[in-house]
Amino acid sequence: MKPIWAWFGYDEPNYTYMKDGKKLLTELSKLSPVPVYVRTHSLLVTGDGTAALKWGSTNAYTEDASGKPIYNWAIIDSIFDTYVNRGMKPLAQIGFMPQALSTHPEPYRHYWKPGDPYNDIITGWAYPPKDYDKWRELVYQWVKHSVERYGQKEVESWYWEVWNEPNGAYWKGTREEFFKLYDYAADGLKKALPTAKIGGINIAGTRTKGAIEWTRQFIEHCISGKNYATGRVGSPLDAVLFHAKGWPRLVNGNIRMDMAPQLQDIRTGMEIAQSYQQTKNLPLIVGESDPEGCAACGMATNPENAYRNGVMYSSYTAASFARKYELATRKKANLLGAVSWSFEFEDQPWFYGFRDLATNGVDKPVLNVFRMLGMMKGGRVQVQSNRMVALDSVVKNSVHGALSDIGGLAAKSKQTASIMLWNYHDDDKPAAYETVSLQIAGLTAKKASLSIYMIDKNNSNAYEVWKKMGSPQNPTAAQITELEKAGQLSRILNSKVKPKAGKITLEVKLQRHAVALALLEW
Repeated sequence: MKPIWAWFGYDEPNYTYMKDGKKLLTELSKLSPVPVYVRTHSLLVTGDGTAALKWGSTNAYTEDASGKPIYNWAIIDSIFDTYVNRGMKPLAQIGFMPQALSTHPEPYRHYWKPGDPYNDIITGWAYPPKDYDKWRELVYQWVKHSVERYGQKEVESWYWEVWNEPNGAYWKGTREEFFKLYDYAADGLKKALPTAKIGGINIAGTRTKGAIEWTRQFIEHCISGKNYATGRVGSPLDAVLFHAKGWPRLVNGNIRMDMAPQLQDIRTGMEIAQSYQQTKNLPLIVGESDPEGCAACGMATNPENAYRNGVMYSSYTAASFARKYELATRKKANLLGAVSWSFEFEDQPWFYGFRDLATNGVDKPVLNVFRMLGMMKGGRVQVQSNRMVALDSVVKNSVHGALSDIGGLAAKSKQTASIMLWNYHDDDKPAAYETVSLQIAGLTAKKASLSIYMIDKNNSNAYEVWKKMGSPQNPTAAQITELEKAGQLSRILNSKVKPKAGKITLEVKLQRHAVALALLEW
């Protein structure tokens, strides 16, 4: 059971080393049995490091009056130090364009806020470089510095990738100019560290006709196209990256989720990679894999995003990751990771409805799904359920039917068995408890310890506790302590069991959108 979930990302790089950013990264590093990979935007953007929504900067590259490059790695170092010191790894994004290199340097800094047109964020950082040799040298110097600071072995374990969603608003050049951008970046990286791993292209809307065309042309360029930087054939490609997003909306005033587009994106990305002999076995990374597309669009401006604070986000996450595993198995794809583009937003209103894992240092229910996943050791094993919606149906229609999706994801190691259960439906409507009969077979131990962990309205849920407090925007220190405790994963059962003929049967009651983990240890 490859930990494809241990990948996270966010737009605002300067949150990384701020108070709540460090706290959350520490929690993510501790919940995972393997190093967590982290991706963030704007690592090469010009500015003073001030954090803001959908904005960040490091001032890594400026020029003097004569046009000579000036490199300053201080802010990037503080970001990567925060990761490496916690045993985490960068999925290092080479972008965006420094102001001094941009072909359209003005306007550059934006001041976007929720409710503003999304295109307001697209400024001088989104344009091609005016000098590709300087762009290559910037990447070379960055990677060379990284090796000097962290060591060759450490940097060899990272992944690097160029830009973000070049088929969308993030790139104001042509397709060929993007391929040129990639070639020069890859050449600079490989000159600094030949064994460094680089990939692309983090396309948006992977399932769509235009994105498929973009991705195929990019892969074919890397396989057999003329390299703009070297003049040789092909360009380095060590991983294939693409994006996958769902589509929640309001239906008669109620939230309706839709994971079908997200899973269709993932299926399409796998199929494209596997259609080429040169890429079919490469690692696949879903560079952003989420219920929808704008993490900084809160529920005040986008009411369909109100799912983010409570357990609906939790059950969606559990049910969708199970299908990612199913797709990878069916397609025999080398799915290495799926980046949840969800982090935290520093100094913002409590439970504003951002797509984040914590609010003001208090964990949201969804974070506890990742804590559960981190407890699942060993290899994935078969789960059968008479209420788990078939993969093909979910990929086509999500879970819109009369019955909810009650399914499981299970793993077994030498001394543990773990089964995650969920009760998921696309619609945010109340429903009665469901009693799940959980039968576990094939056990060889004569006795075991059984723990059941629960995420629902009553457990592992700081949001419900906050609402009962009266939804304070200035909670007291005592209230914050209570909320922090409520945000942790709740164990609702701890007992001893004795399998009979290698089997045990449990009953687990699940609220609508609840997620449970049954953990056996012997």
